Amino acid sequence: MEIKRDIHLNRIIVRKGNGMIKVITGMRRCGKSYLLFTLFYNYLKEHGIDDAHIIKVDLEDRRNAALRNPDALLQYIDSRMTDSLPYFILLDEVQFVREFEDVLNSYLKIPNADVYVTGSNAKFLSKDVITEFRGRGDEIHITPLSFQEFSSVKEGSQESLLMEYLTYGGLPQVAAMTDSQQKIEYLKNLFTHTYIRDIKERYDIQKDDDLEELISLIASNIGSLTNPTKLENSFKSVKRSVLSKDTIKIYLDLLQDAFLIEKSTRYDIKGKKYIDTPSKYYFTDLGLRNARLNFRQTEFTHLMENAIYNELRLRGLSVDVGQIVIQKSVEDGKRQRSTLEVDFVCNQGYKRYYIQSAYALPTEEKKEQELNSLLKINDSFPKIVIVGTPTPTYQTEEGITIMNVYDFLMNTNSLNV
Repeated sequence: MEIKRDIHLNRIIVRKGNGMIKVITGMRRCGKSYLLFTLFYNYLKEHGIDDAHIIKVDLEDRRNAALRNPDALLQYIDSRMTDSLPYFILLDEVQFVREFEDVLNSYLKIPNADVYVTGSNAKFLSKDVITEFRGRGDEIHITPLSFQEFSSVKEGSQESLLMEYLTYGGLPQVAAMTDSQQKIEYLKNLFTHTYIRDIKERYDIQKDDDLEELISLIASNIGSLTNPTKLENSFKSVKRSVLSKDTIKIYLDLLQDAFLIEKSTRYDIKGKKYIDTPSKYYFTDLGLRNARLNFRQTEFTHLMENAIYNELRLRGLSVDVGQIVIQKSVEDGKRQRSTLEVDFVCNQGYKRYYIQSAYALPTEEKKEQELNSLLKINDSFPKIVIVGTPTPTYQTEEGITIMNVYDFLMNTNSLNV
């Protein structure tokens, strides 16, 4: 089963020959090796690069164990570079090499060496890996499959495929499985024995019960505003555990550093400023989120909101939680202050989009409720409501676009309405 991953592949292609070390990051099992060793390799071959100028080393392969020695790897690569034409150096699971940073930095001043690496141990889970390469590292972040990619290799109606995607997520190996129980067991084992273990090993966490409880708490509340203080209170009242807000903040940062969750910060739309707390957290892969909760909490509205967030991030948008403070006159000349929320404020360069996620708009009352915050925004940027029902795309009299989630997810240009 070959899955086209054109968004990520194109992000590698545009960096070709830029004089930097291309570091492909992302959560485990999201397809980094496949992207580099299959899709990018095939691209090079199709564009006239012969095998002699593509140096591929899978350092996880026991047959290449000798090349895990940094000097042996250097000598091997150097021996393959016999002329002044460009060489593409593709190293998979580079963390197996001791002092791999020195090995990679050794090629920064060689003009015909173009270096691409992946890694997936605890060290490469950190987003600060780029600092290891003296400011000459270029990160290419890989995500699990988008719904469009997922659908390209599956059969069924859009409705059934979306439910499968929202339930089991977009990890490529899971998408290739046909048995539900196999998917469930794989996701549970992956979460416990890979992701949690990586975080514990990297940060030497001895008591991991609280960390796992925190993950479950965040998983139960995707799309809800929270902060370390609120979570601290939840641990005290519900879990009967004393976990300080400072420790909670550290754990949340670790989970983000491991690409398991992402944080969306509140933004005051009228005041044009960020509000540090509370924030929302979303899971990078919904299958892992659901596995963490034993597939007990699979409400469509929450999962759809998380999927929309992931798709927006995949398209390169920064995504904040919008807030609009409004005041209205009440009795005795007093003014009442209230806050309206916009699910997503999305920015990309000079572009901006305001997006609401709603399961359906069955009545005028519900429609007014969902559109209310968008109507309070006094600028000309696109305002969109994404619904979970298969409604044709249309615009309201106020210029707000109503779009179904299938059209949004299946068309990477869907926001440009």
